[in-house]
Amino acid sequence: MNVLVAMSGGVDSSVAAALLVEQGHEVVGVTLKLWGGESDSGCCSVSDVDDARRAAQQLGIDHVVFNFAEDFSARVVEPYVRDHARGVTPNPCIECNRHLKFDRLLRRADQLGFDAVATGHHARIGRDDAGWWLARGADRAKDQSYVLHPLDQAALARVVMPVGELTKADVRRRAAALGLRTAAKPDSQDVCFITSVGGRAVFLGDRIPLRAGQVVDTAGRPVGAVGAVELVTLGQRRGLGLPGGTEARYVVDVDVAAAVVTVGSPQDLLVGHQAVRGWAWTAGARTGRVLVQCSAHGPAVPAVLDVGDDGVAVLHWDGAQRRVAAGQAVVAYDLADERVLGGGTAT
Repeated sequence: MNVLVAMSGGVDSSVAAALLVEQGHEVVGVTLKLWGGESDSGCCSVSDVDDARRAAQQLGIDHVVFNFAEDFSARVVEPYVRDHARGVTPNPCIECNRHLKFDRLLRRADQLGFDAVATGHHARIGRDDAGWWLARGADRAKDQSYVLHPLDQAALARVVMPVGELTKADVRRRAAALGLRTAAKPDSQDVCFITSVGGRAVFLGDRIPLRAGQVVDTAGRPVGAVGAVELVTLGQRRGLGLPGGTEARYVVDVDVAAAVVTVGSPQDLLVGHQAVRGWAWTAGARTGRVLVQCSAHGPAVPAVLDVGDDGVAVLHWDGAQRRVAAGQAVVAYDLADERVLGGGTAT
């Protein structure tokens, strides 16, 4: 099988390529050039391209670089900026997976005659009578199925994830045994186009006006202030200009148009149901109860899911749960907490 391996310069994708070579496949490594601006948080830096190229050399495979920067800007960066401007909390890594790694890259692989695309994600893909399925990786602490939920049947049929059956420790041991330069490289943790020095404030401030906002309690009384209302998200506790020594208060509403942030108690964040838009099933609609995950490493909690023909869904929690910030992914798993059933975006 001819496989195009997405090599980010990290240890997981390096080992994914190594495993495929060991299995006898014809392998070519590719690094995606996505962000042309300053980057110091991994995934898009010059050093990451060099690490990927050298790992490919060690494995004896060809390595190429695809420049998808224009698509990345249009599909990931610009929506990220627009979402902040309207008070929505975006998830750019999921949009990068959706539009770049498992759409644009797959289309390029088709054009070049590759049979499959491989990545170093910690998740598992398989097939049964119902179709292709996506499941959690063997290492629960590193599981990435949540950010991969947009993968549909067409994508799942063309993608392989060789390290999904391994723990992170196994991956590093294999990399060390092969002498790969990425064996001890730390994982990338942050959004690639947001630098650790400037952060979101500098990145967004260069692109949209950031306005100071008033912080009020649930009765409308002023209690604090924020330097930029566009940077505030639901559930936030710090950076609100609140006096110390008082009961903890959290953001329960952000009105960007009025430049007002409302804070309340933890109980003010609890709801009995959650609306979700753009719901899509991974392998056909399911009925009955599900487990739902609302952040990359959050717990999966039980709910009853109702999905309309228009893709609008409502989750009915067993007990009150913290409201999910608009723009964040909501992903349903089967009751065994293994396979992804589908997902959408909180409203």
